[in-house]
Amino acid sequence: MPVAPWRRSRRPPSRRPLRPWQAPLALAIVVNAAALGYHLTQGWDWGDSYWMVLITISTLGFSDPHTQVLNAEGRVVTALLIAGGLVVVQLTIQALLGLSESGYYRRIRERRFRSWLSTMHNHVILCGYGRIGREIGEQLAREGVPLLVVEMDPERQAAAEERGLPVVMADATLDETLIEAGIYRCRSLVAALPSNAANLYVVLSARGLAPQCRLIARSDSDEAGRKLRQAGADAVVSPYVSGGRTMAATALRPLAVTFMDLLAGSDCEVEEFQLSSNSEDLGKLAGASLAEVQLGRRTGALVLAIVPSLSQGEGDGDQGLIANPSSDVRLEAGQMLVVMGSKEQLERVEQLLGPALKSVDAMAN
Repeated sequence: MPVAPWRRSRRPPSRRPLRPWQAPLALAIVVNAAALGYHLTQGWDWGDSYWMVLITISTLGFSDPHTQVLNAEGRVVTALLIAGGLVVVQLTIQALLGLSESGYYRRIRERRFRSWLSTMHNHVILCGYGRIGREIGEQLAREGVPLLVVEMDPERQAAAEERGLPVVMADATLDETLIEAGIYRCRSLVAALPSNAANLYVVLSARGLAPQCRLIARSDSDEAGRKLRQAGADAVVSPYVSGGRTMAATALRPLAVTFMDLLAGSDCEVEEFQLSSNSEDLGKLAGASLAEVQLGRRTGALVLAIVPSLSQGEGDGDQGLIANPSSDVRLEAGQMLVVMGSKEQLERVEQLLGPALKSVDAMAN
């Protein structure tokens, strides 16, 4: 059924917002036109003409005692300049408000943030800033480790930003999000999302993108932990299991737990030095004892334990940890050395081992 002409609603034509360059262009036109008017009507040079435009359009008034008296044509130019200045100011305010409403400044901030993200390296990507994620962020921030949070919840995003942490507001299970977060340049990724399925997707995506990246995932059950390891997680941590072990250790060995807490707040660190599985890479270190290497005397670090390689475990029938190794223990290909010391001492250990090293991973800070 056709609608009567008088019942048709007529919307006023939408006013097109000004572009960012239009307001400065309008101001330049007004300033130069007024200066030209003073130059032609008053016979002033360009310096006096632009000075007159400046004190007029800035509303400072004719406070300069050397300002010459205007004739009738000059007063007309001044009146037009005042009117044009008011219009230009109004257009400028409208343009600024239009840019704010259109999200122009937000896009500028996002572009700068993405540019800054591309410069991050050797950082930790934290997926999820819940209760577990906040504790992880506090510990890493206390140690001065670069941290990037990936979160979708606005409240958790605000909580992370209040702590001064950079946040990527995106879905951590997507490949493009991990690429934007710098998965190829990070030292490790922590999947601390509240859902086991979400953590599984994060691990799968991260392992497919960066096979060498160290992945740590949160798990709420043994089944989920087993699947996360199958998906490629290097370590799976259950907050319930870890909490229970800590409470049991506190009840049985309170001094040991206190020592670990003190270690976490000190300058000492514990790192894993993985030796190459190729004996040729070890060179003179292959078969050398700790006494012959003189690792402790030359670096000042302390070897806490040695984890035998798989081949050693199969041959010796013992795959256990060699805690507090004696000076007679010999270095073999595939072993992992657990060493404690300051950053400078651990750097000297890395330099001493040199080409024999396959990787260096921080265990505790």
